[in-house]
Amino acid sequence: MKTIYLDNAAAAPIDARVQKEVDRGMKIYGNPSSFNNSGRKAANELTKARLKVARFLGAHPEEIVFTASGSEANNLAIQGAVNSDQETLITTPIEHPSVLEPIKKLEKEGYKVRYLPVDRYGFVDSKSVQNMLTAHCSLVSVMYANNEIGTIEPINKIGKIIKEFRKGLEIRNSKLEIHGKLAWPIFHVDACQAAGCLNMNVNNLQADLITFNGSKIGGPRGIGVLYVRRGINLNPFILGGGQEKGLRAGTENLPAILGLAKAIEIMSRNESVKLTKLRDYFIGKLKMTLPEIKINGPVRESRLPNNINISIPKLDSENLLLELDKYGIYAGSGSACTSRAVEPSHVLKAIGVEKKYLSGALRLSMGRQTTKKDLDYVLKVFPKIVSDLKNRYKNN
Repeated sequence: MKTIYLDNAAAAPIDARVQKEVDRGMKIYGNPSSFNNSGRKAANELTKARLKVARFLGAHPEEIVFTASGSEANNLAIQGAVNSDQETLITTPIEHPSVLEPIKKLEKEGYKVRYLPVDRYGFVDSKSVQNMLTAHCSLVSVMYANNEIGTIEPINKIGKIIKEFRKGLEIRNSKLEIHGKLAWPIFHVDACQAAGCLNMNVNNLQADLITFNGSKIGGPRGIGVLYVRRGINLNPFILGGGQEKGLRAGTENLPAILGLAKAIEIMSRNESVKLTKLRDYFIGKLKMTLPEIKINGPVRESRLPNNINISIPKLDSENLLLELDKYGIYAGSGSACTSRAVEPSHVLKAIGVEKKYLSGALRLSMGRQTTKKDLDYVLKVFPKIVSDLKNRYKNN
């Protein structure tokens, strides 16, 4: 049976060229921290890969920290950035769980958390950031693009607002004869979903900390990246070694790092153009066939090119996914980190989706391998799946 993979937002298939590079890395057995010849060879490969990642971000190699996942990188950014003198944290209610959970943990430890409001499409109003900033704020964390509904946030505007706010604090401090460049509030951006589709240049994003990972861009699992702008000091939370400038103890996963660098190398801007056309084609056709469906998130503008999130009223995601599976169509219902949870999506609830649409949400996320023919097949079988499930519900 033909299979159509539409869960690329959870993990994209690894490219054959990337797999080849991972296999090459498996043969480089030396420890990059060792001074012998095999260790120096490994260290040289690590240095070259770090440079490739830095160039992708328009950053300096020493600003790149390798981790084991995007979730770990988010945890390092958030838990490493806060300090007890600036006890306020600002974020949004639609962040990935690897941002929300460490922030909830810090809230239990005494930090004050403020949530930026989002509109019905998931957009943050940059002015609300300005209104919430105080001298006691240590961290602002806003994702670049939402992993469930594809909303692209105005990161550049938010970054500029935070930068101007810091300058204002520096001027105020100089009048009080307190001199020095301020790092707070630190601006963190979770860019895991954006890395394969959007501009990742750090100067464009105006962020201090940026997270992304390999599995979303056709790279290997088990590798994440945290960009740490020069001048930002983080507290490590994995101790026991001096790797990654002392921020992440443990021998670097060289095969995965080499695979990530290769995945970055082969990425193409043309993919986003192709995926945008496919996305709009699919949504337009599906709305004609099933007018009762709801499109969650922005309709066209400021939406990830590979993201389609729909809700079918009075049906549930689990049954929809199981039926799609029978036809060889692999999709998702939201964040892969919470897709087995019984509770409706926290993202959909935050943007005010009506109750009748909450349980029947599907996320179809395309990738490099997706074709119009694939989507035509989905368009052919999906109305039948919906009709069969509705009849089954009636009979029960």
